[in-house]
Amino acid sequence: MHRRYQHLNIPIEIVRTVVAISETGSLSKAGERLGLSQPAISSQIKRLQSLVGGALFLKTANGTTTTELGKLALQQARRILEANDQLLRLGGNTDGIRPLRLGLSTLLVEQFIQQQTDTLTDIFIHTDHSVPIGKGLIDGYIDIACIFENAAIEGEIEQLVINRVKDPLVWVRARNFVLSPGAPVPILTWPDDDWMMRTLTRYGIAYNIVFSSPDHHAKLAAVKAGIGFTAMPASMVPPSLVRAREYYLPELPPIETLLCARRRLQSERASALLKQLSAMFFDRPDAGPGSTVQSCG
Repeated sequence: MHRRYQHLNIPIEIVRTVVAISETGSLSKAGERLGLSQPAISSQIKRLQSLVGGALFLKTANGTTTTELGKLALQQARRILEANDQLLRLGGNTDGIRPLRLGLSTLLVEQFIQQQTDTLTDIFIHTDHSVPIGKGLIDGYIDIACIFENAAIEGEIEQLVINRVKDPLVWVRARNFVLSPGAPVPILTWPDDDWMMRTLTRYGIAYNIVFSSPDHHAKLAAVKAGIGFTAMPASMVPPSLVRAREYYLPELPPIETLLCARRRLQSERASALLKQLSAMFFDRPDAGPGSTVQSCG
């Protein structure tokens, strides 16, 4: 082996840190997940960046995002963790068996938990907005995903879709919210959201983003407080909010919910989970057209 590479080993802890930062969107949240301080997280990333020869993350107004080099590093990091899990399973070590990884859009989490009757000890649930979950599915880190369509991942994820259903997308607001005449429409968004902004722009309607968060429940709380409008699938409007039918709000396009599975996913547990998710989110009397659930083999 060439001398230069004799001692360039990357600890698995740093690999986990890279994945955690990407999934949480910030160094501090990654530290909370891993039980590390932010200085420790920063030190690990600096060490890895010095090894690979470039910046992996950039700070933005919405948190931390990966650079082009960081995206490549993230793909390799997930492969390393997968190899680590496989290594732990050698020799029949059942303690090292990797749980089935389910990615859920934050909009779907509450319904999934409330209707859950099976034990979840063999499932790892990862919740986020749809784009990072979709990317995790494409990279093979997520096994099964229930997310919403998004142009950022549309082309790459299409081959992984096994069931889909369309829902009307509607405006919602607090019961007592009233907009002053002539004022821009105040909207509450989440990362990678273009449903409301794209529609308002197309109709030439002025708007202001007054709240943005990947946390679905935080957004609902802000809407309930009367800050402004947001958009939701019609089937998911909670009793605490009302469907907004103001004349100045344009009709929103329908939104498609997708059930996806990574390639070569073959297990009885995966098949059972796919059937459960289909019954829960797709096989509804009020649902739009969807496809038949396919085998995950």
